[in-house]
Amino acid sequence: MGRLLKHDGVEVRPVACFTQEQVEAIAKVLGDTYDGLTGAEIAHILKLCKMSDVEPRATKWVRIHDAFVHNQNTTRCGNYIIAFINKAMKPVRYRPNPENFNLLRRELNKTLAFAGYELGEDGRVARSKAVSTLSEAERRARTLKDKLLDRSVHDDVLQFCKAELLVDNYFHAVLEAAKSVADKIRSRTGLTSDGAKLANEALSLGESGQPHLAINTLQTDTEKSEQTGFMNLVVGLFGTFRNPTGHAPKIYWPIGEQDALDILSLVSLVHRKLDQARNTGGGRTQ
Repeated sequence: MGRLLKHDGVEVRPVACFTQEQVEAIAKVLGDTYDGLTGAEIAHILKLCKMSDVEPRATKWVRIHDAFVHNQNTTRCGNYIIAFINKAMKPVRYRPNPENFNLLRRELNKTLAFAGYELGEDGRVARSKAVSTLSEAERRARTLKDKLLDRSVHDDVLQFCKAELLVDNYFHAVLEAAKSVADKIRSRTGLTSDGAKLANEALSLGESGQPHLAINTLQTDTEKSEQTGFMNLVVGLFGTFRNPTGHAPKIYWPIGEQDALDILSLVSLVHRKLDQARNTGGGRTQ
């Protein structure tokens, strides 16, 4: 494949053809009856990619499949199939329904992984290490939300982070999760402060020895130490994760997937402790 191919006015090097099985799997995702492209969208994207619409009356996935096969047989490369995916998966197309983008991206990646490609969050296909087993492909395609569900993360974490998790936005997922802790403390206590001040007011033993929220009976020194430790944990959560994410631009506070998973798991632990905490009624605003 030493020849060059002109596509969208730019010369590119042809890439290997997709296998018949890969073409069929990709077409079935993009042409899915419920979640795939509409007939009008298929026609529009085929036209944009300068691909022949050889079976316009066929069912959606067959229409895409036959166009892909005809194009590959003609050009002897897989470039146009990649171009079709890139145009079909532009994120702006899914702005009203980001969950649909995430679903299609996950399903496409299960097949693209076998060909040595991956569809990124930007909706563009890029080279990646090819996989050879179904378990590898599944693992590659899993989203942050899937992994959090595997960890049985608290429902409140998922609820507050829903929109961000759908696009794997780790930065804002962590920010929203930290906010959810403060929201729950205020809801349980009637306090109106925020951050470290809120944690201290709600969880500190103080002079009375009775915090607004007690995570145990506070009958022994060990239990009192546990209460103070939990308060310090929440103060640290706000100071370490909420404050930097709340005030620093995203590019200056990068969060990778592993860090996001660990932080959100910590927030989940805090939520479970707060759910189980006893409200002493001390100082609560009615």
